[in-house]
Amino acid sequence: MPLSPTDEIVGPAARARVGVGAFNVVQLEHAEAIVAGAEAAGRPVILQISENTARYHGGLEPIGLAALAVARAALVPVAVHLDHAESVDLVHEAVRLGFSSVMFDASTLPYKENLQATRDVTAYCHARDVWVEAELGEVGGKDGAHAPGVRTDPAQARDFVGATGVDALAVAVGSSHAMTTRDAVLDFALISALRDAVGVPLVLHGSSGVADAELSRAVAAGMTKVNVSTHLNKQFTRAARTYLEAHPSAVDPRKYLGPARDAVADAVAHLLGVLLGGRG
Repeated sequence: MPLSPTDEIVGPAARARVGVGAFNVVQLEHAEAIVAGAEAAGRPVILQISENTARYHGGLEPIGLAALAVARAALVPVAVHLDHAESVDLVHEAVRLGFSSVMFDASTLPYKENLQATRDVTAYCHARDVWVEAELGEVGGKDGAHAPGVRTDPAQARDFVGATGVDALAVAVGSSHAMTTRDAVLDFALISALRDAVGVPLVLHGSSGVADAELSRAVAAGMTKVNVSTHLNKQFTRAARTYLEAHPSAVDPRKYLGPARDAVADAVAHLLGVLLGGRG
């Protein structure tokens, strides 16, 4: 199939052994900030919208179309990606709206059911030139528990990728979703083994809990797409809170959302440099 905008970003990064930042959009200010940070760093970036965020906005279309508009106006390559979709209908909607990639997450299902569901979604998306990420070995923390989850087995990962035809694989190597501290312990030997076992880029979820130096090591070991959400939300909230504490009578949301947006842009620019791993 022709290369999607996501593949045009992730493919060259995988070959160059550098990381790609994939940052979650919660509202319009996030999308603007992420792109501003990418432009400041001179690096491509991926805007991600999760199923939970679509639910928060009452549907995928309002926030999805806003992110697509921000991406089109960017001065660097920007892809828009559906993150952690468990609903096949939501995948279909993302494709219809013009997302260039989706992450279909059937990792909580038994292995054979995960494989079959992922194969079906991949066939649907590839027929429409859309890039697909899947997950094998459930990454912990979606409900707030910082459990490391089940580790992904390299042999099973190889078989899964071969059977489903996915374009990238999210793997469980020690990170956990929704961490507010950056002290996750990654299994770098497992990352290398997974890189050698599968022929597609690896994706690190739960990267907010991973320190800068460890993110660089993860990229060197074989990770390509690095997902970050909670860390950016921390910067956003801290900046908004600081402004409101200093200006308790403020009522115009632009006054505190502006600094919050700037803080996220700075964090994105910094992380994109970290993901170069000393290259570039």
